[in-house]
Amino acid sequence: MKPIKAWPENERPREKLLQQGASSLSDAELLAIFLRTGVPGMTAVDLSRELLQRFGGLNAILQSSEDVFCQAKGLGKAKYVQLQAVIEMARRYLFAQMNERECIDDPARAADFLLARMKGYRREVFACIYLDTKHRVIRFEELFSGTLDSASIYPREIVRRILDLNAAAVIFSHNHPSGDPEPSHADIEMTRRLQKALDYLDVRVLDHLVVAEEGAVSLAERGMLMK
Repeated sequence: MKPIKAWPENERPREKLLQQGASSLSDAELLAIFLRTGVPGMTAVDLSRELLQRFGGLNAILQSSEDVFCQAKGLGKAKYVQLQAVIEMARRYLFAQMNERECIDDPARAADFLLARMKGYRREVFACIYLDTKHRVIRFEELFSGTLDSASIYPREIVRRILDLNAAAVIFSHNHPSGDPEPSHADIEMTRRLQKALDYLDVRVLDHLVVAEEGAVSLAERGMLMK
């Protein structure tokens, strides 16, 4: 087995990243950079390939529980903590890109952000993007969390936050840990109840997006919101 240092420079993951950019790397190469070292008899790249095969892909590694992650060869608690920190930094970076007062003018724009922020959550979370009269972002908040398949929603809390922030419009979102973003009948009914409550405050519900592993579904695009 040749150590990575003995590989041609354009094949070494770190050098390749510096020369060609991170997007040029395979999942195994990216994971190898994160791992830094391999195990006896395996380079970091070889170990990464084995881990990807064992877990079933990079996404499965990123979403694995602490117990499952730490049992795999070459991993452990320190690597798990490091990975969680990397994931959270990425989420905060993506949130920072949605600068305060940035305009959200279509469902796709909201979906891109919400997928990056909420995809992979193991419990159901209900969140809200608060917007001003020109649909510029005031704030994003995760308001409620629940069990594996439900989160209790409290309309009074939503109304209170809208009034506190003087929002003129909102975009709701929640995730489906099951992986299927298809809105349930309860999702649609709950959204319409919130629409009715906020209509008295002259606050528009622009959309409600359901986020899951398979993507995001916009209730507005489906015509499921009240007219």
